[in-house]
Amino acid sequence: MISIATPVYNEEKNISELVQRIKNACEETKENYEIIIVDDGSSDNTLEYIKKIHEKDKSVNYISLSRNYGHQGALWAGLDNASGDAVITLDGDLQHPPELIVKMVDLWRKGYEVVYTVKNGYEFKSKPLFYFSKLFYSLISKISDINLSFGQSDFRLLDKKVVKVVCDIPEKNKFMRGLVDWVGFKQTGINYTPPNRKYGESKFKISNYVNFALDGIFAFSIFPMRLLLWAGLILSFLCLSYAFIYIVLGIINFVVFENLFLPPGWASIVVSITLIGGIQLIGLGLMGEYISRIYLQTKRRPDYIIRECSL
Repeated sequence: MISIATPVYNEEKNISELVQRIKNACEETKENYEIIIVDDGSSDNTLEYIKKIHEKDKSVNYISLSRNYGHQGALWAGLDNASGDAVITLDGDLQHPPELIVKMVDLWRKGYEVVYTVKNGYEFKSKPLFYFSKLFYSLISKISDINLSFGQSDFRLLDKKVVKVVCDIPEKNKFMRGLVDWVGFKQTGINYTPPNRKYGESKFKISNYVNFALDGIFAFSIFPMRLLLWAGLILSFLCLSYAFIYIVLGIINFVVFENLFLPPGWASIVVSITLIGGIQLIGLGLMGEYISRIYLQTKRRPDYIIRECSL
């Protein structure tokens, strides 16, 4: 059996078509299937529409979260409650074409335990967002032990053994794309061109992209702290060199040239103090990011809370 887990948030206009296209694809695979729709605290009639579908078709189940936990929290809710031999996750906005499920299942039957997808020709709302995303994927692949391709999404198939591994990792703020690459197993990718949205607008704001990127970097790399260490070492070397030059000039002035002009000093002092203070604040901020993640981990709060479900 295969499980299809899809998080939705205010997608009442897309639900009917989403479910029908998923069902058509699953039936084409000739596999038994279950569809799990995770309502991430929608404020419209999304949940009511899902319940009506469930009443007519018991293969379509729902999980209603107690509030909006974000895209990643809803994804984990779907993975944790899926019972299939393989689990496919896709978004509910129809920009992840359900028709690819057939190809993903075919690759799974051939022995692949992870089948991920990579977007082709994906257009962002703005050029800066495009370059920011490209920079993030390039950066995280260089400063960590994971390798992510630009355009990867959370549209993927995971074998049940992979699902168990990633769900059992006792980590807060899990960066799913990084974890799936990090755990290994036999993986392959599928390229696709995402269609335009039919209804509604993307719920992912610029702040979500920034937080998403920071979670990925801080979860899989200590490079920022090492970069700060090198900045401190270089700055210390420059300050020592600067001090040595002034000592030499002072000796020369005292021994040889009684009227040798020396800089007044106040400007260099202000610049040095400002530079050192800035680096210290950056260091405290980076340390705070890592310490805050330890703090969140020690509280052991769940990634989501289920209000009701049909499973």
